[in-house]
Amino acid sequence: MRLLIVGTLKGQLTTATKIAMDNGATVTHAEDHEQAMRVLRGGKGADLLLVDVALDIRDLVMRLEAEHIHAPIVACGITNDARAAVAAIHAGAKEYIPLPPEPELIAAVLAAVANDSRELVYRDEAMAKVIKLAQQIAGSDASVMVTGESGTGKEVLARYVHTRSARAKRPFISINCAAIPEHLLESELFGHEKGAFTGAVARRIGKFEEATGGTLLLDEISEMDVRLQSKLLRAIQERVIDRVGGTKPVPVDIRIIATSNRNLAEAVREGTFREDLLFRLNVVNLKIPPLRERPADILELAQHFVKKYAEANGVPMRPISADARRVLSSNRWQGNVRELENTMHRAVLMAQGDEIGPDAIITPDGDRLDLAKTAPAVAHATMAAEQVTRALVGRTVADVERDLILETLKHCLGNRTHAANILGISIRTLRNKLNEYSDGGIPITPAGAPGEYPRMPMIGA
Repeated sequence: MRLLIVGTLKGQLTTATKIAMDNGATVTHAEDHEQAMRVLRGGKGADLLLVDVALDIRDLVMRLEAEHIHAPIVACGITNDARAAVAAIHAGAKEYIPLPPEPELIAAVLAAVANDSRELVYRDEAMAKVIKLAQQIAGSDASVMVTGESGTGKEVLARYVHTRSARAKRPFISINCAAIPEHLLESELFGHEKGAFTGAVARRIGKFEEATGGTLLLDEISEMDVRLQSKLLRAIQERVIDRVGGTKPVPVDIRIIATSNRNLAEAVREGTFREDLLFRLNVVNLKIPPLRERPADILELAQHFVKKYAEANGVPMRPISADARRVLSSNRWQGNVRELENTMHRAVLMAQGDEIGPDAIITPDGDRLDLAKTAPAVAHATMAAEQVTRALVGRTVADVERDLILETLKHCLGNRTHAANILGISIRTLRNKLNEYSDGGIPITPAGAPGEYPRMPMIGA
């Protein structure tokens, strides 16, 4: 984590600095907005800004927005002034901390920011197209469907859209529609009044109201019961919700992002999802390709997870060896990014020596990843192929080419024409190579095998 302290607070924030550094954070100081922007422009970046409340926080927020720099701000002041705290939060700060700070409070703030940090790591062109579309529509209030297989990072992309929207400083509320029983989901979404049902001992605000002004993520919406879908449709269309047991509509102002790992068009045909709700939600569809279809992301993400878990576990950060990279690139990753992350976490813990080798790329059961899911014959072929590859290392291209030509010729029983066709070279090139080898004293399989015919003279030659 990277912490940037802005203002003349260095002495007052000794405790905060020490706690941050004890947790592996790097701390940088800037005396004013200009110096802070120079630090951020210089590539150091920051995961959190602690800013003197005496500075113009709104101005700093506007500067960050103008340059598309995204980092939460926590205001700090030497007085416990409620008006200053409220003004700072209205200006764009996420929190206000009186100075000198309590160690527990600083630790809680740092932990919250660290847990809320979800980097979007990608390199593949297929993913870049999805991100470009997300950037184009992020500033609107259009409803968004994020689709893709489980583990591809749908919630991460949803948060990415939120943080680049006009609602970025307002709440981002997520609810997993598949994880909550049907009879509780309505109350979770819309809230309830006291006495609405057994156990409703007090009014409860639902996720729609919690998210007012911000974004509501309906995760795995395809698992929502059809009867509840009709109430959700009304809430989205009318911008009002009815609490369970309530008598008065409650207005809400939210942006809806929904995710699904199922084909919703097929669900509509099966009668398990309302077509009108799909049309309402699917204004923009961000379809995340499975990890196996964006190969350039595999190694990029693997390196990211190595760094993350090496730091988290206090172990050396080892590079990924060439053999391990081949194992990672060739795996199908049925569990997508989630499976890759878990695999690299294990690799960080299991690796020995200076590199992360293929022996550290293992399944949860401890089997080597490239051999665990293959039949014995396939595994044997894989090992044989690796041995052949290793046998080539250290040899010159000329030596490998010579052996390939001679072995192919031997396989064709000396038939030059067939050998040239297999090798993809002209018969003249083959003969020139064979003459060269023969002059060097290397025995050549004799010509005259079946199918080898004398070369006909060219007309005019």
